[in-house]
Amino acid sequence: MKPNFITEIIDQDNLTGRFGGKVHTRFPPEPNGYLHIGHVKAIFLNYSIAKKYGGKFNLRFDDTNPCKEEQEYVDAIIKDVSWLGVDWEDRIYYASDYFEKMFEYAIKLIKKGKAYVCDLSPEEISKTRGTLTEAGIESPYRNRSVVENLDLFWRMRKGEFAAGSKTLRAKIDMAHPNLNMRDPVMYRIIYASHHRTKDKWCIYPTYDWAHPIEDAIEGITHSICTLEFENHRLLYDWFLNELEIHHPQQIEFARLNLSHTVLSKRLLIELVQKKYVDGWDDPRLPTIAGLRRRGYTPESLRKFCEIIGVSKTESIVDLAVLENCIREELNKTAQRVMAVLKPIKLIIDNYPANLVEELDAINNPEDLSSGVRKIPFSNELYIEEDDFRENPPKEFFRLAPKREVRLKYAYFVTCTSVVKDNDGRIKEIHCIYDPATKGGGAANGRKVKGTIHWVSAKHSIDATVNLYDTLFTKRNPQEDEDFLKNLNSRSKEIFINCKVESSLKNAKVGDRYQFERLGYFIVDGICEDTGNLIFNRIVTLKDSWAKIESKLKS
Repeated sequence: MKPNFITEIIDQDNLTGRFGGKVHTRFPPEPNGYLHIGHVKAIFLNYSIAKKYGGKFNLRFDDTNPCKEEQEYVDAIIKDVSWLGVDWEDRIYYASDYFEKMFEYAIKLIKKGKAYVCDLSPEEISKTRGTLTEAGIESPYRNRSVVENLDLFWRMRKGEFAAGSKTLRAKIDMAHPNLNMRDPVMYRIIYASHHRTKDKWCIYPTYDWAHPIEDAIEGITHSICTLEFENHRLLYDWFLNELEIHHPQQIEFARLNLSHTVLSKRLLIELVQKKYVDGWDDPRLPTIAGLRRRGYTPESLRKFCEIIGVSKTESIVDLAVLENCIREELNKTAQRVMAVLKPIKLIIDNYPANLVEELDAINNPEDLSSGVRKIPFSNELYIEEDDFRENPPKEFFRLAPKREVRLKYAYFVTCTSVVKDNDGRIKEIHCIYDPATKGGGAANGRKVKGTIHWVSAKHSIDATVNLYDTLFTKRNPQEDEDFLKNLNSRSKEIFINCKVESSLKNAKVGDRYQFERLGYFIVDGICEDTGNLIFNRIVTLKDSWAKIESKLKS
């Protein structure tokens, strides 16, 4: 990994002998949703730092809120982190592993006079917290005796009080300039079954209390967080100093913001639960599950994280940067094939009706070692509907009446006529071919400006193709209070009558291809109703046909 301000801090720590030269990081997700591209940055950052210094990396679940957490999320997170190629070895932990120890440490603070049981409601605590310019108001329960606090805290654990009726708060300073230091809540009463501990506990630690203890118990040296935790670092340090236990260093970096999407877990949950998308693995979502199904690879995501780097400055990274990472990878690795999304029949009148030729097609011009494949050619083909115009505009260089184009890997053909249905729509395009142009090469010095792709009608395979665009039309959809108004109504287009070349008959789910002139695609599955292969477009080509078509229309 490239040097950054975090590695500079670690280098300095190692020079001074802090932590004995050890480096131990962790990725601590809350299991209350699926991971997204922002988490990918945090995962690779923590893991890469551990690898760089020959240290250790932990995967830890901050499962401190049973009302929002589910085993489904735990399983999905384990799958996602593993898919990224990150190895936590045998170090997978849970905050709930430490609930008993956290309780003991809370008792220690109570005995030191540094924590007390408060009867104020959450609303009252918020009102008495104060503002950035005004001090908070001390709770009337702040000066309870140690004996009374110990008794009440034990009774909270035993379930003697109503949910939300009491909290355990740290006793710090209600006039502190940092609002997080104004007697923060450490425990609250919640009657909800936990996905691991079931009904053993009815008091649950807050993240601010759990976070430093988890890090200390696991021997973490550098607790790397996003910038929203910067104002919490003072509290992190205070808890560890008062407990007099192992003290990691918290370091903050800027979180990832990606254009034309949202990375707030709350907003992603809303999109999923209200069915604006088709689940957590919808290829339009920035979740790891969605990116995987879209066709992204761990390598492309790692490359993206390397490119954007690590800083302390918030910014929005353009989606194009992410797209270019997978595009560059697939340009080198993906086999080229031909597919027609909106097929229209092309008949070559002077080509023998019973003849089928096997033509050579290059699998990948970027990797000649991938060789060639044979593709069938016959007198009836399918071409793209958009590759023909009866009355072509000036810069349209594809097929038109009396115009000659190159069929890729095949022959030059010239349009002679069209056949229309009763509604005036073109059913068939009739052409003649020049046998001297076999392989698509020029003949007698003739050159053509247009080259189009095709598939043999008699040998093609039926397919369904999903084309995805950005989920939101606006670069920063959260600028508006109602972010949903920026949803892109055309973020998904389904083409159900597509034709792909016969070499794909053995394609498997997860296989990636470049559809010539159309972009990069991944096999998503097989349609239960039709048996069609289902493809998702991963990303367009650099000079995508959609952009060219848009220019023509304008």
